[in-house]
Amino acid sequence: MLELAGIIILGILAQWFAWKFKIPAILPLIIIGLLVGPVAAEYISEDGSKWIEPIWNGEKGLFPGEGLYYFVSLAISIILFEGGLTLKRAEIKTLGPVITKLITLGSAVTFFGGGILAHFIFGLSWQISFLFSALIIVTGPTVITPILRNIPLKKDISAVLKWEGILIDPIGALVAVLVFEFISVEGDSGFTKTALIEFGKIILFGTTFGFTFAHALAFAINKKLIPHYLLNVVSLSTVLLVFVESEIFAHESGLLAVVVMGMVLGNSKLINIKQLLYFKESLSILLISILFILLAANINIEDLMLIYTGKTVTIFLAVIFIVRPIAVFLSTWGSHLKFNEKLFISWVGPRGIVAAGIASLFGSKLIMQGVEDAEYITPLVFMIVLGTVLLNATTARFFAKLIGVFLVKSEGILIVGASKISRLIGHYLETNGRHVVLIDSNESNVEKANEMDLEAITADIYSDTLLDNIELNDMGYLMALTGNSDINKYAISKFGDQFGENGSFRLVTPQEILDDNNNPKEGLFSHKDDYNSLMELTSKYPSIQEMELEDKEHYLKLIEITNKDKDIIPLFIKDLDGELHIISSYNLDVETIEKGFQLVYLGKPFDVEIVQNMS
Repeated sequence: MLELAGIIILGILAQWFAWKFKIPAILPLIIIGLLVGPVAAEYISEDGSKWIEPIWNGEKGLFPGEGLYYFVSLAISIILFEGGLTLKRAEIKTLGPVITKLITLGSAVTFFGGGILAHFIFGLSWQISFLFSALIIVTGPTVITPILRNIPLKKDISAVLKWEGILIDPIGALVAVLVFEFISVEGDSGFTKTALIEFGKIILFGTTFGFTFAHALAFAINKKLIPHYLLNVVSLSTVLLVFVESEIFAHESGLLAVVVMGMVLGNSKLINIKQLLYFKESLSILLISILFILLAANINIEDLMLIYTGKTVTIFLAVIFIVRPIAVFLSTWGSHLKFNEKLFISWVGPRGIVAAGIASLFGSKLIMQGVEDAEYITPLVFMIVLGTVLLNATTARFFAKLIGVFLVKSEGILIVGASKISRLIGHYLETNGRHVVLIDSNESNVEKANEMDLEAITADIYSDTLLDNIELNDMGYLMALTGNSDINKYAISKFGDQFGENGSFRLVTPQEILDDNNNPKEGLFSHKDDYNSLMELTSKYPSIQEMELEDKEHYLKLIEITNKDKDIIPLFIKDLDGELHIISSYNLDVETIEKGFQLVYLGKPFDVEIVQNMS
């Protein structure tokens, strides 16, 4: 009881520690597991026992027999299912050739390169060498996101790393499953007719079970055959059922089945999909916390001594400085990415939960089967996981600055709300070279924004998940444009520091409009116009105009006109370099304006005669 409670407590503490210091949780989790496992047994405990013993040894332990491996299998199935839920078909269709090549050509380079290195450096058999290389294909968003969360990067770099991590998880897992199957079916004879038949069975039953049960569950949810309070537990039990049933029909096909099931569900018109995602996310955090401590604690000091050699350093450095760069540079050949951007992507390739979990699972199974060199799999992969995470977590920010991909000033604009006025302003900003992202909890608004080729995401402003989106790293301005004043104020207070380092603005409230003395510093555009004014004017004049300025006096006269005319609302000032400057409700407080600057506004064109008469 004490061991089980200790794992959960230590796991959540590690997660909190990782959040507090903005590092991947995998780092403290593995360190804790090693401390309470092999390190405690060898150097701390008087009787030479581990503080946490994952497998029952006759006196103590959590799991009897193969119980630990069953738990690991089921836990990984849930984690991969949760990952599959996040993969949207629409987003995959828009993937650039760089990401596509990274998850295909890049994976192939890692697979063959890593296998050759393991064989010739460590002297491992070809089968075990390629199982090792298959396992290190995987990177994973759970380790990349914390590393990049606070590194301001261009959108393209963040997007490449994010999508590579998401998509390569199931690919790496599938390749590892297939290599394991070839090894376990025919031993040294490997690629035989029997192994190929097993391979076909894995693909057939994995995809069939995943696809069928996904549609069945979606039908049951949409027809409300499952009560709301049972939705999460029924979904969880269905995932476990699919995994187990698929395993019965085709050994090692369960992982593919749950990934397919997650992808199908994530792309179906499913009500309550957000609730399902939040539950699976929380469950995955708990399982990852338990899993890593258990797997690290299960390693023996003898396993670590196997890789206590210069060969380990050699293969680690070769993976980092040879295999990864070759995979990235080949995959990005002919792309618009610059050399320093390719170099940074090459540097950031931490391995995650899927690699460590499957390595422990397959390594133990192959040891029991008596496969030669199988004892090297778990410690070698753990070394790559821990080493890459530690290296990237400690050096990514410095390396980004060193090679010049670190954004000194973040120029992206995050718009809270994706209504018609937000889409109109966002489109104008995009056409003028600014990276714009719109967020809204209303999926209809987000879809309309996407149809205009605007980058928009469905997000709850009250959730912390927005802070984990590494594609928002270059946001330097925040504009809250919703019709709810409380949401606008909350967005400024919660996300102003993160996404509005150069300026955080919100629309004024109807109450503030009535009080001339209550003009907030973060007020946006005009003190006389709120959300309703903007929406009415957008319906009347659905376009954004530009008026060339002569000097500051000319600008002030135009602002005076806008204060009297409800059909004109000032938005931005465009300088001679084409840079846009947001106008605040303090629209008189501007820097020097030169001839050639432009006033960007919403509404009807200025009356030229009125402007001339004011001269």
